[in-house]
Amino acid sequence: MIVTIDGGVASGKSAVGKRVADVLGLPFIDSGLMYRAITRLGAERGIDPHDSPANTALAHSTRIRIEGERVWADGKELTEGIYDSDFADALPVISATPGVREALVAQQRQMGEHGVVMAGRDIGTVVFPGAEHKFFLTASLIEKVRRRAAQYERRGEAVDEEAMRKEVELRDRVDSERAVAPLKPAEDAVVINTDELSLDDVVDAIITEIEDTVGGE
Repeated sequence: MIVTIDGGVASGKSAVGKRVADVLGLPFIDSGLMYRAITRLGAERGIDPHDSPANTALAHSTRIRIEGERVWADGKELTEGIYDSDFADALPVISATPGVREALVAQQRQMGEHGVVMAGRDIGTVVFPGAEHKFFLTASLIEKVRRRAAQYERRGEAVDEEAMRKEVELRDRVDSERAVAPLKPAEDAVVINTDELSLDDVVDAIITEIEDTVGGE
């Protein structure tokens, strides 16, 4: 079984995906960690985020492994600091690089060969267009900023809400307007607005939809 959960920044897809995977007994992959890993590796090696050939070569030559919230690149763990704001500007540039996406999509498909719950921005549209169960989570800008601020606070980072609002707006706009694999729901995805829903509510809605779909086959 393949379950895709897509959505923009702070839409809740990763938290929801982990819980759904636990219920279904499937591995969970947050595809965003893969783009963060390449962004961090590129920064450590002094590669300009706009140098598409260099970043594409890096993505094609790097083997990424993910277990829950932990991520490794060629056996080196990169988990600590993977969400650092230092990479915020470079991340959308790297994520929009066609060659990088091509390399990481190939790895994502391998990760899901035996069943997976995978969260991201193009999982239902590009990575697994034939997936049995597709979901797309949305949230208002106010709610996204609130959630993003809570994530920063949990990591002990300072929060500038105005800067965060601009960051969230920019990331969603860049992801939605990019030429390759833009952020959008698959035509057959179930769209869930999470503003007024708790984490449990969203998970229950997804599990119920999956059970109803499987039961009706």
